[in-house]
Amino acid sequence: MSKRPKPEPVQIVKQRRDAALTALVEAVPYIRFLGIQFERRGDELTGILPFRQDLVGNPLLPALHGGVTAAFLEVTAVMTLNWSYLWEDLESGKLNLEGTVPQDLPRLPKTVGFTVDYLRTGLPRDAYARARITRAGRRYASVQVEGWQDNHARLYAQATGHFLMPPQRG
Repeated sequence: MSKRPKPEPVQIVKQRRDAALTALVEAVPYIRFLGIQFERRGDELTGILPFRQDLVGNPLLPALHGGVTAAFLEVTAVMTLNWSYLWEDLESGKLNLEGTVPQDLPRLPKTVGFTVDYLRTGLPRDAYARARITRAGRRYASVQVEGWQDNHARLYAQATGHFLMPPQRG
């Protein structure tokens, strides 16, 4: 009878996951430009777009710019796909992104098509988004994204995206 390997301490696992997410986010200048952050709960990511006055597109309402909303949803979809793509290697310990330079990170999925439905005005406050992968193959993936502000049940935007996945890592 073989012994199972002793599990890693939870703080080591969390540290590896947090370092990987930080490396992935910091490698994309546009994410930093918009100020998008990600909160991680296990393998699920929630995108957070902290409100800033310069994100307003219509100052008369005021309303978040539609392009900012679309970019926020697309970034959330891409990061969720990338996170899912790397999850098994992160969990097995085969991949440690701590201290990795951006050019050594795995390539991001490429957007093939992205459709946004604007359901209501994006108010001048923080926004949140969560993506759900509806199809994930080796070369192609489909994702649905929901964006909300104060109440997850009252979406202000939703999107569907189709992505070309990077080649499998060797």
